Amino acid sequence: MKIDSTLALKTDFSTGKVGGRRMHWSEKIAKDIIKRSPDKEEYVCAAGISPSGSIHIGNFRDIATSYFVYKALIKQGKKARLLFSWDEFDRFRKVPVNVKEIAPELENEIGKPYVDVKDPYGCCSSYAEHFEKEFEASLSRFGVEVDFRRQSENYRSGKYAKYIIQAVQKRKEIFDILDKFRQQVATEEEREAYYPVSIYCPVCGKDETTIISSSEDGVTCEYTCKCGHKGTWDFSKDFNCKLAWKIDWPMRWMIEGVDFEPGGKDHASPGGSYDTSKIIAKKIFGAQAPMFKGYEFVGIKGTTGKMSGSTGLNLTPDTLLKIYQPEMILWLYSKSEPNKAFDFCFDDEILRQYFEFDKMLKVYQAGKGKNYDYIEGIMHNCMIEGREIHPVPMQQIVNFGSVVDFNADMLETVFEKIGTPYKKEEFAERLELAKYWLEKCSPENMNTLLGYRNWDFYSTLNEVEKKEIELLHDFIAKGEYDLDALNSFIYTIPREADPDFQEENKKAAQAQFFKNAYNLMIGKAAGPRLYLFLFAVEPQRYLGLLDFSTPQTEEEKVLAAEAKAEAERKAAEEEARRKAAEEEEARRNAIAPIKEEITIDAFDKVDMRVCKVINCEVVKNAKKLLKLTLFDGLDERIIVSSIRDDYTPEELIGRKIIVIANLKPVKFAGVKSNGMLIAASGDDFGCKIIFVDDCVPEGTAIH
Repeated sequence: MKIDSTLALKTDFSTGKVGGRRMHWSEKIAKDIIKRSPDKEEYVCAAGISPSGSIHIGNFRDIATSYFVYKALIKQGKKARLLFSWDEFDRFRKVPVNVKEIAPELENEIGKPYVDVKDPYGCCSSYAEHFEKEFEASLSRFGVEVDFRRQSENYRSGKYAKYIIQAVQKRKEIFDILDKFRQQVATEEEREAYYPVSIYCPVCGKDETTIISSSEDGVTCEYTCKCGHKGTWDFSKDFNCKLAWKIDWPMRWMIEGVDFEPGGKDHASPGGSYDTSKIIAKKIFGAQAPMFKGYEFVGIKGTTGKMSGSTGLNLTPDTLLKIYQPEMILWLYSKSEPNKAFDFCFDDEILRQYFEFDKMLKVYQAGKGKNYDYIEGIMHNCMIEGREIHPVPMQQIVNFGSVVDFNADMLETVFEKIGTPYKKEEFAERLELAKYWLEKCSPENMNTLLGYRNWDFYSTLNEVEKKEIELLHDFIAKGEYDLDALNSFIYTIPREADPDFQEENKKAAQAQFFKNAYNLMIGKAAGPRLYLFLFAVEPQRYLGLLDFSTPQTEEEKVLAAEAKAEAERKAAEEEARRKAAEEEEARRNAIAPIKEEITIDAFDKVDMRVCKVINCEVVKNAKKLLKLTLFDGLDERIIVSSIRDDYTPEELIGRKIIVIANLKPVKFAGVKSNGMLIAASGDDFGCKIIFVDDCVPEGTAIH
């Protein structure tokens, strides 16, 4: 996106403000970047994604965060570049569920780089290119222009060759750095065998290779592959290889001169990828790591499924653009600090988000208002060059859009009639978004006039309520009223219809009347404000639905029966979904929560080993206990277990089981138990011992 240099503001580093106002979080990061390298000619903000599948909105936070910092640097008068790396030279790890449905044969390509895997849809040169193009197309709608880097090209051109050799030369130093962040103790054999690079086999194309040895200068190595191939590799000439992630990342920081790069909270955690790579950048490549900001995951309301490109259960920017304007998507990322979670909403909450966005947009467009400094910082990141946003209330578009069958001309007339003369050019985009949201995500919010008189509901009304409907019909049929007169009249109807009207029940009577009117017109108890609805919609479209002066026709009976059947079908589906959700909740509630986190050192204190049952007998005077005599590989031991209801001694003798061998001994019914067997238990299935294959020797440790 081209940023006008006239937007640059003076930065006051002593006060922590930009242009005399409170800074947006991206401006604070930009300020720190400039302070760290004040004389740098061009600052580089980076982001990167592996094209493992459709790029989901969680990944989009990576580029959005970097994009906002890039804009903040330019806003502060600096030259900046937004760099985006396609990590298409990473190994293909998993076939997404949706891809597996059409191309199950891709399971055979796991281990190859994404760029060498075929496109399952047959429209691009590779798997990587397909999902890259998909994401780049949606990215253009946000007005984000980036400097793309394709890592397959960088690796295979030899650009990284000397750094790979450098990493191989310093492989033991790298191992020691990595080892500091590991819990388990490494052996000298592991250190000797470690190599920070993976070779893609020239025969099978996969990274299932093992480097056996290397020359002292790190230029060549001997390797073997699971496919049976073996050979010599020259890193100065053979470029079809890739550094491991925690070495690859700092190498690229150095080469590209990266000043800022965000990452998911997994990378940001203590001892995570960033902490490790920061040390490798300094000690191996002699480079300073960029400033880093960890970001939280993005949530979804109104839909389910783990959001991941490699699972196929994901929501892409392109999906969100069916219900959100691009500026709103950027706004949601911009107004939330990167380390704060937020939700994209497919339920009614989206209407609140549109309301909040419009509220900020009006302040931003006016150039003044409450909290303007704060709002300007947020909205600056959301504006897209060449687009003009009009804050036409999404709630009204949703309320009236379905009533007029999403006809823009008719909706324009509705807005004119109710005193908000928005033009169709101003709301056309939102009307399409509202239509998709109503039809696909929230059909219960559709306000569609019935195609027949609702006799089933009308027959449930008492005489006063029927009189109310008659008065409403006659008033509308007579015409010659304006919006104010209509609004005033509908509130008087309950009083006029009921000779015994009680003033203290006025509000309840009015509310019930409104519900009755809506049920007769749109088949549900709520809708837009009744007077606006009646005034906005052409009377001839709904008057017949309020007129019960003639008997029900045969056609109406058929239509009513069909509608009833459809409603029952939907209710049954909803009940099935509700029941399934309750069962799932009950299932989850029945499962014990994950216990307190322990270290690998703590886990290593638990001695779990394979034992063979050499004898088993009933414990006297104990209804549920069995005494098992075991051989643990060193000695015999006795354990007692309450499994008599589930197993007979004959079923256990000769079997191999897993036992916690260093548990403090405890007496059961006078018998000392030296350990505990591993089993699963539950009300539905009793107790099920975990048996071990007979080929596993007694005493084998379980890790």
